[in-house]
Amino acid sequence: MQNVTVRHSLPSDERSLARLAVLDSARPLHGPALVAEADSRLLAALPLGSGRAIADPFEPTAELVELLQLHKEQLAEGRGGRASGGRLGSLLRARLSHART
Repeated sequence: MQNVTVRHSLPSDERSLARLAVLDSARPLHGPALVAEADSRLLAALPLGSGRAIADPFEPTAELVELLQLHKEQLAEGRGGRASGGRLGSLLRARLSHART
């Protein structure tokens, strides 16, 4: 994986999210989610509400799921959720940098 992008899901991601859910033997995600793309392919997704992440079982996605979870926590902090100091942001940047290499 070369270029990893973490972003909010878009309505145009619906087909890719459905494919990802089938690959992961999971229910499709409903509502807003964070997604991780690499090499122009959606490889993992995490709902912003409740529910578990889904990921392509044929790709090394454990770190991508961790990035999504960290980003979700960081978003929650920005909305007045629990604070964990600057450590979370530093860890997220380190993981993103590592995932891109």
